[in-house]
Amino acid sequence: MLLINVFLLLLGMFLHASAAIIVVVPMLIPLSQEMGIDPVHFGVIVCLNLGIGQQTPPVASVLLTVCSATGLKIEQVMGYCKWFILAMFVTLMIVSFVPLTALAL
Repeated sequence: MLLINVFLLLLGMFLHASAAIIVVVPMLIPLSQEMGIDPVHFGVIVCLNLGIGQQTPPVASVLLTVCSATGLKIEQVMGYCKWFILAMFVTLMIVSFVPLTALAL
């Protein structure tokens, strides 16, 4: 599970979420089912990983959109963004290793 998380985080840093889902998820679904991971749980993990990846450099499509809309520099926005990324990462770890959190909601 940790390797899948790292792979999806790295993928999210370089590829847009919709493209990553279309390309990678069909290959990872059978693997997750073999590992005994519920498909809904796996979907939540994929979305969280790709959401974090889109907010972190080098591509950071969400970060660049915010910077262009506000006229601020990346350094200014990243100062505030790092706390949200940390919160999302903690949530990702909880959801990844305690499946009931994703499935009970």
